[in-house]
Amino acid sequence: MAHSIRVGAGCLNQIPLDWSGNRRRILDAISQARAAEVSVLCLPELAITGYGCEDHFLSHEVATRAWESLVQIVPETQNMVVAVGLPIWVKNAVYNSVALLVDGQIAGLVAKQNLAGDGLHYEPRWFKAWPEGILIAEDFEGETIPTGDLIFNLNGIRIGLEVCEDAWVADRPGRHFSSSGVDLILNPSASHFAFGKQEVREQFVIEASRAFGVAYIYANLLGNESGRAIFDGGGLIADHGKITAEGRRFSFQEVTLALKSVDIERNRLYQARTASRRVEIEGHPEIELPFNWPALSNVAESSSSRTRATQDSQPVPPMSKEEEFTRAMALAYFDYMRKSWSNGFVVSLSGGADSAAVSCFAKIMIDLATAELGTEATRQRLSYLKLPKSKATWMKKLLFCAYQGTKHSGKVTRSAAQKIAEMLTCDYAEWEVDELVEGYESTIETVLNRQLSWKKDDLTRQNIQARVRAPGIWMFANIRNALLLSTSNRSEAAVGYATMDGDTSGGVSPIAGIDKDYLRSWLRWMEAEGLPETGPYKNLSFINKQQPTAELRPKKDKQTDEGDLMPYEVLDTIERAAIRDKKGPKAAMEFALRHHPDHSKKDMKAWTIKFFKLWSRNQWKRERYAVSFHVDDLNLDPKSWCRFPVLSSGFAEELAEL
Repeated sequence: MAHSIRVGAGCLNQIPLDWSGNRRRILDAISQARAAEVSVLCLPELAITGYGCEDHFLSHEVATRAWESLVQIVPETQNMVVAVGLPIWVKNAVYNSVALLVDGQIAGLVAKQNLAGDGLHYEPRWFKAWPEGILIAEDFEGETIPTGDLIFNLNGIRIGLEVCEDAWVADRPGRHFSSSGVDLILNPSASHFAFGKQEVREQFVIEASRAFGVAYIYANLLGNESGRAIFDGGGLIADHGKITAEGRRFSFQEVTLALKSVDIERNRLYQARTASRRVEIEGHPEIELPFNWPALSNVAESSSSRTRATQDSQPVPPMSKEEEFTRAMALAYFDYMRKSWSNGFVVSLSGGADSAAVSCFAKIMIDLATAELGTEATRQRLSYLKLPKSKATWMKKLLFCAYQGTKHSGKVTRSAAQKIAEMLTCDYAEWEVDELVEGYESTIETVLNRQLSWKKDDLTRQNIQARVRAPGIWMFANIRNALLLSTSNRSEAAVGYATMDGDTSGGVSPIAGIDKDYLRSWLRWMEAEGLPETGPYKNLSFINKQQPTAELRPKKDKQTDEGDLMPYEVLDTIERAAIRDKKGPKAAMEFALRHHPDHSKKDMKAWTIKFFKLWSRNQWKRERYAVSFHVDDLNLDPKSWCRFPVLSSGFAEELAEL
């Protein structure tokens, strides 16, 4: 039996129901791991089907095809141990399971015990939770496979599995593994990205390694798998209570590996020395299988003599919120574009913060992809676009922006739009929409037999300006076979400060989960610093020096967003209290006053009343927003995070009490 073994955590960029593609990437990960002398490889949860199959998990054909893929993968695991996830049917119920493949055989299936059912996760809708401690022998396509909650004893080395959510709960399966003398715990996961979440993952991986005296291998999905959720990869390996290896996060590769050699005997000594550890001589279900553990050669054990392919991964420092946001959005753009076979993006560039940010991510996407993959490899990943060999003209093909002016538009925003387009080197045009606005207004005035006025028809006249901008920009999206990007942010979504079928038009709404106050802060960071691969985007100064404005009223009104609503930092604070913390109006107002003591109670009361009224009236708008990227667990997307009735009393009694 080997004293030291080499382990790997593989992260994959999968696509729901992409049978051949998902299988190819799994086999690629196995091939890379074999070349790196890995004996135990952990791959992600539901890697064979993709995690985002939604209600199609209830299709028996999905499970059948997943099993057929598994059978094709099995022969490629000779002399290795590989964990890979797939759905299975047992007694007319669907289970989220992981197959442990040992030396070209299916050793057993471990079913998930704790299902993720909060936030954007709906696993209990499709899967059943497997009962703790239950092991059965189940027939799959004529082969009897041990299935359920079990430990694998492979020639003296014991392996247990915690499947994603299993590790996030207090009563985690690992507590039994410790008393059963498990040496390795594998965690195949599909854990979506949110700000600061990697640090949380590191904590439970470290704690399991320390408390249970094991080596812990955590694998995650990578990329924008199915539209909304972004997976950051970042496979982890912990040993003796420390992170010893971490894979690259937000990679543009299809497969990434974190690699490390672990000392089994060292961890066993730690278990033996732990006086408080309880030992179960008989207890947890266990199956024994032969396996010839390869001895690590001197070459494999010496970091100085390894080839690059076999070098150990290293722990990496945490990313700032700005870096996480930038890398997550760039990868989300890249995957959404290529997986939808779109020819780039189209944006109505207003010269304001939101449209500038949405446009910038298209260039950041290319900057990061080419920095990691190289120009030629990026072209190959986007081969359907037939990009020229020179990167210089790519942005002309990938991004079209248009400034659509009216008589209420100012020189500042027009100039800012021009400067942003110049910086991004994208395709850019300008046109005026006054004639279209006047045509609609004239028609309605004829029907009403009166003139429209700003005093009586304020919102109507603002909205028609926003709406007439939609058809032209949609035409360009159709002509270019590109994705029209909506520019609404989370702060606007909370209070409905957006025109349906106007500025909300689009196939994707990238920043609908990001509050305006943070977005403005990110734009300042991007102007001053940016990422090492991008450098600063200096022309954002033309955006950052402005006060946000819709420019829909006459210039003499000096319209600003915060004048229409309230200071954005106050709006976002009230929203966190009301929606994140589910506080009523009075408690939300008091919460906001504590965080913003510079504002009067009178103003805060007025803003709180305005927020709750607008929130309640505008759920129907949030229901109609285009697909948004989930980067913040404060999202308002009713399809994946925050549900609220379309019709309600609107907190009438609570607001009256204020």
